Parts: sequence; structure tokens; C-alpha cells
Amino acid sequence: MEIAVIGESSFVLGFRLAGIQKTYVAESDEKLAEEVNRVLADSEVGILVLKGSDMDRIPRRLRTILEDSVKPTVIAIGGDEGGESLRERIKRSVGVDLWK
Repeated sequence: MEIAVIGESSFVLGFRLAGIQKTYVAESDEKLAEEVNRVLADSEVGILVLKGSDMDRIPRRLRTILEDSVKPTVIAIGGDEGGESLRERIKRSVGVDLWK
């Protein structure tokens, strides 16, 4: 399983420096939706990291798919989480509430 990161160049840069291989720069709304679709089609990606504000820029239909996705598990960082909490996403992914 790999981690993918999508966002503006300044957001993606830190992940690149940390060694994440699958980073995709998306400055426009159209490019963001295109890159999200690419990652959803990649069976090797287990976790997708997005900026919280980018979740609002994604078209409604695609955002619903991301919010319901188990693989990849979508993590929104910073600001509004754009849906379900991280705790709920982990619980749904692994089937166990790790906080209990």
C-alpha cells in the first residue's frame, strides 16, 4: 500500500521531501478532480491525503465517493476535515475503534 498526496505545490512539497513518491500537483479545480480520479483508479494507493479546503473544491459526486471510500482511505489535513472524522475513517478501514 502506498500513500498519495494531491494539492497545491506548496502543500505537496513537504510530502515529497518526506519521501512520498505519489504526489500530484493540482492548482485548478479541474486538475484536482482529474488527479483524484487517477488516484482512485490506482489499486496500489491505500491512503489519499488532501488539504481540508481542497475537499470543498472537489465536485459533489466525487466528494461523496471520497467520503465513502475505504480504499483508499481519504485523510483531509488542516482546516475543516471535509466530512467524517479521522477516528471514524480508521474504524471503518480496520473494523476496530482503536481509541477504545
